Amino acid sequence: MAPPRLPLNALRAFEATARLGSMSAAAGELGVTHGAVSRHVRELEAQFGLSLLRRQPKSVVPTPGGAQLASCLGEAFDLMRLGVSRLAPSPLTLSCSATIAMNWLIPRLGGFKRDNPDVEVRLNINYGEVDFVRDEISVAIRSSMFRAPQDVVIRPLLREDIGPVCHPDYAARLGLSVPEDLARARILGTATRPAAWREWLEVIGHPDLLLDAQETYDHFYLLIQAAASGLGMAMAPRIVAIDAIARGHLVAPFGFTPGPHELSLWIAPHLRARSDVKRLVAWIQADMIASS
Repeated sequence: MAPPRLPLNALRAFEATARLGSMSAAAGELGVTHGAVSRHVRELEAQFGLSLLRRQPKSVVPTPGGAQLASCLGEAFDLMRLGVSRLAPSPLTLSCSATIAMNWLIPRLGGFKRDNPDVEVRLNINYGEVDFVRDEISVAIRSSMFRAPQDVVIRPLLREDIGPVCHPDYAARLGLSVPEDLARARILGTATRPAAWREWLEVIGHPDLLLDAQETYDHFYLLIQAAASGLGMAMAPRIVAIDAIARGHLVAPFGFTPGPHELSLWIAPHLRARSDVKRLVAWIQADMIASS
């Protein structure tokens, strides 16, 4: 007896819905309508004769049976993507935060492309966890604030040197000479690194000095831009401030000191032997170390 035909489109719709907790999000990921996803899930539930999802006002939650099916489907789709990527390699994709992309990577990427004209590099702007197969990521630049996947290949880059930065005129106006002088400054912070000032104060031996952010930005690159525009003092890793310092847009009145976090390269294990991946990894390692 022939096995039953697998309704792949419906299974994809259900897996995405269970993983994302939303039919709307699944529809966006798959490029279909909310109605199409809902119809696919209903068809599966009718076929299996059981509920796969519990509908809530603003989300959906898998039932025990639905969770089991979603887990198996996730593994199966990952294996399918992995098999396809090995037979038909996709363009090399580098993932990093918008701040690193804007302030370090993009200004230097032309040099890599001139030396490697046969390598196509796509950018994935992200800074958190990575699913190398699902998101088709080849290499990621990541902070040690995030945990690497269990099987990822890790190449250390550098320990982040951190320090306060601001516009030169702002520093001159405040007359900064010791950390206590920062009490006169407007302290800028970012939602992505809420502990940045406290971490710096601890490493320089002034844990009791209170410097609370008076203005907080949603993104780190906005924080750097605000400091370069004279709006206050920002706490920044040296690697993302060096170009602005060289252009005279920023100064670091107290210099930089090794912070608690490190930057590393995470390499997709199934792509580690690819020539273009090896070349990109070697270039990032050499250029970032030279920049620091």
